[in-house]
Amino acid sequence: MAGFGGFGLGKIKEAFQKATQLKERSQVLQQELEDMRLEAEAGGGLVKVTVTGNQEPTGIVISQEAINQGKEVLEDLVLTAMRNAYHLSAKTMKEKMEELTNELGLPGAL
Repeated sequence: MAGFGGFGLGKIKEAFQKATQLKERSQVLQQELEDMRLEAEAGGGLVKVTVTGNQEPTGIVISQEAINQGKEVLEDLVLTAMRNAYHLSAKTMKEKMEELTNELGLPGAL
């Protein structure tokens, strides 16, 4: 039996297996990202921000030296550190997703 549009039962079974693997590995990856802690900084370490692999902020450290530089400078340092943390987390998430799709032999990132 030729199947539907060239898809035999073997192809359908393979597709379901890949979907199951993707779901299981995605759940594991999601937990890994939640448990991950990434740190970014600004001003040479005057302000440090920690986020999860899912971009959830978990901490901030502001040095006394940063505080002494005044409100506007401190605001810029905090914003820069937050942006750096976000970009680091987004890059890490993308890399992990690419690893997952490559492991499963899927084309492109999800």
